[in-house]
Amino acid sequence: MNKKKIILGAVIVSFSVMLSSFGFYFHQVVYAPNFLYEKNPKPLIIPTGSDFKYVQTELAKGGFLEDVISFSFLAKILDYDVNVKPGLYLIEPDMSNLQVIRMLRSGSQTAVNVTFNNVRLIPDLVEKITKNLEMSELDFEAVLRNDSLIGAYGFDSLTIISMFIPNTYQAYWNVKPEALFLKMNKEYEKFWTEERKAKAKEMGLNQIQVSVLASIVQSETIMSDERPIVAGLYLNRLERGIPLQADPTLVFAAQDFEIKRVLTKHTQIDSPFNTYKYQGLPPGPINMPSISSLDAVLNYQEHNFIYMCAKEDFSGYHNFATNLIDHNRNAVRYQQALNLAGLYK
Repeated sequence: MNKKKIILGAVIVSFSVMLSSFGFYFHQVVYAPNFLYEKNPKPLIIPTGSDFKYVQTELAKGGFLEDVISFSFLAKILDYDVNVKPGLYLIEPDMSNLQVIRMLRSGSQTAVNVTFNNVRLIPDLVEKITKNLEMSELDFEAVLRNDSLIGAYGFDSLTIISMFIPNTYQAYWNVKPEALFLKMNKEYEKFWTEERKAKAKEMGLNQIQVSVLASIVQSETIMSDERPIVAGLYLNRLERGIPLQADPTLVFAAQDFEIKRVLTKHTQIDSPFNTYKYQGLPPGPINMPSISSLDAVLNYQEHNFIYMCAKEDFSGYHNFATNLIDHNRNAVRYQQALNLAGLYK
């Protein structure tokens, strides 16, 4: 009897030790830090269509995990191995298996920055806007070339670039092309506040026309303090029925952005963007105007100028004139400066 009790006691003690050891191990597997690296968080990118094996491989080769086996063990218990979600996830130092698995299983991604500015053409835009995203440039360009889609939002192939307001936005890494388009449209609507719409209406322009004019103003001068003056000048021309005769529109019509000096031959280009040949605003923007350029048009300066010419000191500023005689004098000085600088085309 005593011998049986001794054996039973030994079994109980052994089982308790085993249970305690297993409990400690399980606690370590679940709650102990397993992503052991210093200071900075690490991004884990899981492409669309990836399986659990891919995640295991990326974590192992990326230097994320201290113990791959414990992570895999808990992932299978929590069914993450059959619930892999694509995206970009930021893993903080000293996170536990449980914290990371919960984040990955729920699809709690970290948003990435989507930045675009200094854009002239659609290919420039798609290159910049997709830079930090899973989608390809071709996939997003296909959306912008979808006439029925962009038409439903009031744009066409010549005006769609005006829907994009240059700035830095945030989106999920695996956002779909059409979803990104809709997000950008919401940002466009957000930019066009009632106050901005009222200013455009007072000028007799719609939102797209403001963007077209702002693109010309932005191309004419790099000096932000001069843009309201230039905007006022072109509005004077529009009001008086004078062709805009904006040199940057000829560069755009020629599709030769290396042109340094606009010549008479360029004024003969047969294009709706040739504002020497065709009166009024061109049918679309010649670049993607910045917020400051858009606001420069909406807050244009009232004056009587109808002519402008770059200053002969190449400062980036312009000489303005109310009559052709003064303008021609300004133009001669500038042309002489170009000749001295050896800029003939």
